[in-house]
Amino acid sequence: MKIALFYGSTTCYTEMAAEKIVAEFAAVSELKEIPLFNIKDTNLTKMAEFDVLILGISTWDFGEIQEDWESQWQDIADVNLEGKTVALYGLGDQLGYADWFQDALGMLHDEVIQQDCTVIGYWPNEGYEFTASKAVTEDGEFFVGLSLDDENQYAQTDERIAQWVAQLNAELAEL
Repeated sequence: MKIALFYGSTTCYTEMAAEKIVAEFAAVSELKEIPLFNIKDTNLTKMAEFDVLILGISTWDFGEIQEDWESQWQDIADVNLEGKTVALYGLGDQLGYADWFQDALGMLHDEVIQQDCTVIGYWPNEGYEFTASKAVTEDGEFFVGLSLDDENQYAQTDERIAQWVAQLNAELAEL
């Protein structure tokens, strides 16, 4: 199983989360070498080389997509995700932008699920304070991926990443 993590990061927070996710996988599983790809420097077509993809995105301002993702947004539909397993994580500010918390994560999920892939890593939305989000599942109980808020809940980031990686390992083992 070949796994890779692709992210876009303007202020380095999404990149730092990517590094923590990879380090957590190395600490608790057989997945010791997960390559990281900053999509600012890597075309999305590189995703075709891997079986499992972890995709990281942040939401900007009033529900906007991070600039590196935005520059390749039209290319997502051209990446063949058929038969792949995809997990998503996002960063956002639930208090400053409560009406758009994790919207970019939800928009990325909407693009990914249009292809014949398996999406894993849905994350409970307990413990967050927000008004609205495009990243919440229809039943209202989960985000479509790990949701981090380093602006308001930085102290919870490491624990959330550890729990999410354990969840991903369990979900991957069931595939």
